[in-house]
Amino acid sequence: MQATDIVLCHLDDLPDGEARGFDPEGSGQDSILVVRQGARLHGYRDLCPHYGDTPMAWRRHAYLNAEGTYIVCAAHGALFEIDGGACVRGPCLGQALTPVKLAVDASGAVHLTAEQHHPKQD
Repeated sequence: MQATDIVLCHLDDLPDGEARGFDPEGSGQDSILVVRQGARLHGYRDLCPHYGDTPMAWRRHAYLNAEGTYIVCAAHGALFEIDGGACVRGPCLGQALTPVKLAVDASGAVHLTAEQHHPKQD
């Protein structure tokens, strides 16, 4: 890990088959979503590509469909593959979520890597 990596949570805080939102910039709104599938983590910017500034969840951490098989944009009903972020149904068909690079260290801490972190510009 680089000294500038941002710790999002501990792996134990991400139940298998569920998603969580994070606010690494301290803006008061989640800007990153992470889905855990077994040992694999999938991280994306919390923005629907249909408009580019629309958060995905209808309430905090509510990113997946009822079956837990797709990421859902609550505003548009679009469905995205968990592995890869491609839109498979909805108004942004053919587009994809913006991935973020995550890493898990030996202690189980989940990091947003420095090359993916874009601090707010004043």
